[in-house]
Amino acid sequence: MAKSKKKSKSTGSSICENRRARHDYILSDKTECGLSLLGWEVKSIRAGKAQLVDAFVQIHRGEAFLHGANITPLNTASTHVICEPRRQRKLLMKRKEIDKFEMNANAKGYTLVALELYWKGPYVKCKIALGKGKQAHDKRESDKQKDWNKQKERIMKSNVR
Repeated sequence: MAKSKKKSKSTGSSICENRRARHDYILSDKTECGLSLLGWEVKSIRAGKAQLVDAFVQIHRGEAFLHGANITPLNTASTHVICEPRRQRKLLMKRKEIDKFEMNANAKGYTLVALELYWKGPYVKCKIALGKGKQAHDKRESDKQKDWNKQKERIMKSNVR
């Protein structure tokens, strides 16, 4: 008998990313968590219609919720369902993680930011981080550092030849 081929599950493929968060916040404690989604949302995510532009996480009554994530409904998948593209979605995290993030997020100037949505097997995962808002001079300093690193790479590359 011939062996049947198993379907390979996509692992770690990114759906969308919040690049602005890396520019606006100094990020520390990162973790991944699951998302509680509806059927039409999963279909839309598979079609690439998700955005995390202004997404943030809020902890309310001991549960974490993702706010501001936009999942645009497909015309064919959501004809009989009333869809809210920017509804709050529950994040699936362990109690200890929620308590740790809640304690740290209550400090002045800190917030929980959604960084990325990605596939992990058949599940949609969300990477969140604790962020402290950058001042304008911090942003300029990080841009200078990034430019200097690029310049160093160019110099090293030209010296190798």
